[in-house]
Amino acid sequence: MSKIPKDLEKAILSLAAKEKDKMLLKLIAKNDLLVQQLQYQLLENESFLKDRRDEIRKSIVRVSKMYHDTPGWMMMDMRDLNGRITNHVKITKDKYGEIELTLYLLNTFFDNQIKLLEKYNSKSDTVALYIAKRTEFVLKKLPKLHEDYYIEFERDVNKLLERVHTYAPSYYARQMEIPKTWEY
Repeated sequence: MSKIPKDLEKAILSLAAKEKDKMLLKLIAKNDLLVQQLQYQLLENESFLKDRRDEIRKSIVRVSKMYHDTPGWMMMDMRDLNGRITNHVKITKDKYGEIELTLYLLNTFFDNQIKLLEKYNSKSDTVALYIAKRTEFVLKKLPKLHEDYYIEFERDVNKLLERVHTYAPSYYARQMEIPKTWEY
């Protein structure tokens, strides 16, 4: 991002308020993420957070129940859904939701696509690594939340850890030294 020269900054600040507002709106419209952040901060705020999370959860369930030919296709869908979670966090700064939705994503795909995740083989290698990395991500994010929230995640985290150590991701879980259980 380039710095505005001092003389240009002074000239901009001396513009009439109406003209500055017009320019500001033009600039904001060019940045979709900024538009979404302002929409959330100014018009929605935290009262809409649950609805936003629910919408992502519904997408996770719908996509996880779809037929996937291969673990690779399934992983592409998981990555797309994870992108939605990341975008949600960029807009809302919802750290709790980031952990909750990522856990939900991983556990729901284990629930609905166990056939593709049961055994480690050359076809499941990439998705196994992806799941192990996402699990590690969750474990690194958890300590950043207030410890009062830990009890809400304990069951889902341990369910995921058991699956990660039992099914296709187990090789990577051992290699990455992911614990078998999580206690706070």
